[in-house]
Amino acid sequence: MTLPNHEVHGTREVPPELKALGSLPDAHYADLFTLETDVVATPEDWARAMLGDVPSAGETLIWRGFLGLRLHHGASPDTVAGWRITGRGEVWIRLETASWFLSANLVVKASGGQVSLLTLLRYDRPIGHLVWPPLSAVHRRLAPGLLHGGQRRRAAQVARG
Repeated sequence: MTLPNHEVHGTREVPPELKALGSLPDAHYADLFTLETDVVATPEDWARAMLGDVPSAGETLIWRGFLGLRLHHGASPDTVAGWRITGRGEVWIRLETASWFLSANLVVKASGGQVSLLTLLRYDRPIGHLVWPPLSAVHRRLAPGLLHGGQRRRAAQVARG
Protein backbone atom coordinates (compact mmCIF):
# COMPACT_ATOMS: atom_id res chain seq x y z
CA MET A 1 0.00 0.00 0.00
CA THR A 2 1.45 3.37 -1.01
CA LEU A 3 0.60 6.24 1.30
CA PRO A 4 0.69 9.91 0.34
CA ASN A 5 3.64 11.67 1.92
CA HIS A 6 1.74 14.39 3.75
CA GLU A 7 3.67 16.94 5.73
CA VAL A 8 3.35 16.92 9.50
CA HIS A 9 2.42 20.33 10.87
CA GLY A 10 3.69 21.28 14.30
CA THR A 11 2.86 24.19 16.55
CA ARG A 12 3.39 25.39 20.10
CA GLU A 13 0.04 27.26 19.85
CA VAL A 14 -2.33 24.57 21.06
CA PRO A 15 -6.07 25.34 20.85
CA PRO A 16 -7.68 25.47 24.31
CA GLU A 17 -10.18 22.73 23.44
CA LEU A 18 -7.30 20.33 22.70
CA LYS A 19 -5.30 21.39 25.75
CA ALA A 20 -8.41 20.64 27.83
CA LEU A 21 -8.11 16.94 26.87
CA GLY A 22 -4.98 16.78 29.00
CA SER A 23 -4.86 16.53 32.77
CA LEU A 24 -2.31 19.35 33.15
CA PRO A 25 -4.18 22.67 32.86
CA ASP A 26 -1.11 24.39 34.30
CA ALA A 27 1.32 22.84 31.79
CA HIS A 28 4.55 24.77 31.23
CA TYR A 29 5.14 23.19 27.81
CA ALA A 30 2.72 22.20 25.05
CA ASP A 31 3.11 21.27 21.41
CA LEU A 32 0.87 19.72 18.79
CA PHE A 33 1.81 17.77 15.66
CA THR A 34 -0.83 16.89 13.05
CA LEU A 35 -0.77 14.64 9.99
CA GLU A 36 -3.45 14.48 7.30
CA THR A 37 -4.19 10.84 6.53
CA ASP A 38 -6.63 8.52 4.81
CA VAL A 39 -5.86 5.79 7.35
CA VAL A 40 -8.79 5.34 9.71
CA ALA A 41 -8.16 3.99 13.20
CA THR A 42 -9.23 4.53 16.78
CA PRO A 43 -7.11 6.90 18.86
CA GLU A 44 -5.78 3.92 20.85
CA ASP A 45 -4.84 2.08 17.65
CA TRP A 46 -3.01 5.22 16.49
CA ALA A 47 -1.21 5.55 19.84
CA ARG A 48 -0.10 1.92 19.72
CA ALA A 49 0.96 2.24 16.07
CA MET A 50 3.04 5.33 16.89
CA LEU A 51 4.51 4.26 20.23
CA GLY A 52 4.10 0.49 20.47
CA ASP A 53 2.96 -1.58 23.42
CA VAL A 54 6.32 -1.20 25.17
CA PRO A 55 8.87 1.61 24.75
CA SER A 56 11.63 1.19 22.18
CA ALA A 57 15.27 1.43 23.24
CA GLY A 58 15.40 5.09 22.14
CA GLU A 59 12.19 5.95 23.98
CA THR A 60 13.50 4.20 27.09
CA LEU A 61 16.71 6.23 26.93
CA ILE A 62 14.87 9.54 26.63
CA TRP A 63 11.85 8.81 28.84
CA ARG A 64 13.49 6.81 31.63
CA GLY A 65 17.12 7.86 31.24
CA PHE A 66 16.92 11.62 30.69
CA LEU A 67 13.47 12.40 32.09
CA GLY A 68 13.21 9.73 34.79
CA LEU A 69 9.64 8.93 33.74
CA ARG A 70 8.02 6.05 35.57
CA LEU A 71 6.84 3.61 32.90
CA HIS A 72 5.00 0.33 33.36
CA HIS A 73 6.88 -2.77 32.27
CA GLY A 74 5.45 -5.12 29.69
CA ALA A 75 2.48 -4.89 27.37
CA SER A 76 -0.91 -4.20 28.96
CA PRO A 77 -4.37 -3.12 27.80
CA ASP A 78 -4.08 -0.29 30.38
CA THR A 79 -0.84 1.17 28.98
CA VAL A 80 0.73 2.28 25.70
CA ALA A 81 4.54 2.16 25.59
CA GLY A 82 4.54 2.07 29.40
CA TRP A 83 2.37 5.20 29.75
CA ARG A 84 -0.92 4.75 31.68
CA ILE A 85 -4.15 5.34 29.75
CA THR A 86 -5.96 7.85 31.96
CA GLY A 87 -8.69 9.23 29.73
CA ARG A 88 -10.42 8.65 26.46
CA GLY A 89 -13.22 9.86 24.27
CA GLU A 90 -14.57 8.86 20.89
CA VAL A 91 -11.76 10.68 19.02
CA TRP A 92 -8.99 10.96 21.63
CA ILE A 93 -6.93 9.08 24.20
CA ARG A 94 -4.74 10.49 27.00
CA LEU A 95 -1.56 8.83 28.25
CA GLU A 96 0.08 9.94 31.49
CA THR A 97 3.26 9.45 33.47
CA ALA A 98 5.55 11.44 35.74
CA SER A 99 9.04 11.60 37.18
CA TRP A 100 10.29 13.17 40.38
CA PHE A 101 10.54 16.55 38.61
CA LEU A 102 7.85 16.68 35.92
CA SER A 103 4.43 15.37 34.91
CA ALA A 104 3.62 14.46 31.32
CA ASN A 105 0.63 13.81 29.06
CA LEU A 106 0.49 12.55 25.50
CA VAL A 107 -2.90 12.98 23.83
CA VAL A 108 -3.63 11.32 20.50
CA LYS A 109 -6.63 12.66 18.59
CA ALA A 110 -7.90 11.01 15.41
CA SER A 111 -10.77 12.54 13.43
CA GLY A 112 -11.64 14.30 10.22
CA GLY A 113 -8.84 12.76 8.17
CA GLN A 114 -6.18 13.84 10.66
CA VAL A 115 -4.21 12.32 13.50
CA SER A 116 -2.61 14.59 16.09
CA LEU A 117 -0.11 14.12 18.90
CA LEU A 118 -0.32 16.62 21.75
CA THR A 119 2.46 16.76 24.35
CA LEU A 120 1.91 18.53 27.68
CA LEU A 121 4.53 18.87 30.43
CA ARG A 122 4.40 20.46 33.85
CA TYR A 123 7.64 21.15 35.69
CA ASP A 124 7.02 19.94 39.25
CA ARG A 125 10.54 20.95 40.37
CA PRO A 126 12.82 23.74 39.08
CA ILE A 127 15.14 21.25 37.35
CA GLY A 128 12.37 20.64 34.79
CA HIS A 129 13.01 24.15 33.43
CA LEU A 130 16.63 23.11 32.79
CA VAL A 131 16.19 19.54 31.54
CA TRP A 132 13.27 19.80 29.12
CA PRO A 133 14.17 22.77 26.88
CA PRO A 134 17.17 21.07 25.20
CA LEU A 135 15.28 17.77 25.00
CA SER A 136 12.24 19.55 23.52
CA ALA A 137 14.28 20.31 20.40
CA VAL A 138 14.94 16.57 19.98
CA HIS A 139 11.27 15.83 20.69
CA ARG A 140 10.13 18.28 18.00
CA ARG A 141 12.48 16.63 15.47
CA LEU A 142 11.26 13.11 16.34
CA ALA A 143 7.49 13.75 16.59
CA PRO A 144 6.83 13.93 12.81
CA GLY A 145 8.51 10.53 12.43
CA LEU A 146 6.23 9.06 15.11
CA LEU A 147 3.18 10.16 13.13
CA HIS A 148 4.53 8.94 9.77
CA GLY A 149 5.71 5.65 11.29
CA GLY A 150 2.36 5.16 12.97
CA GLN A 151 0.59 5.77 9.67
CA ARG A 152 2.76 3.16 7.91
CA ARG A 153 2.29 0.57 10.67
CA ARG A 154 -1.46 1.16 10.94
CA ALA A 155 -1.93 1.00 7.15
CA ALA A 156 0.00 -2.29 7.07
CA GLN A 157 -2.16 -3.69 9.89
CA VAL A 158 -5.34 -2.73 8.02
CA ALA A 159 -4.00 -4.24 4.78
CA ARG A 160 -3.27 -7.55 6.56
CA GLY A 161 -6.85 -7.58 7.83
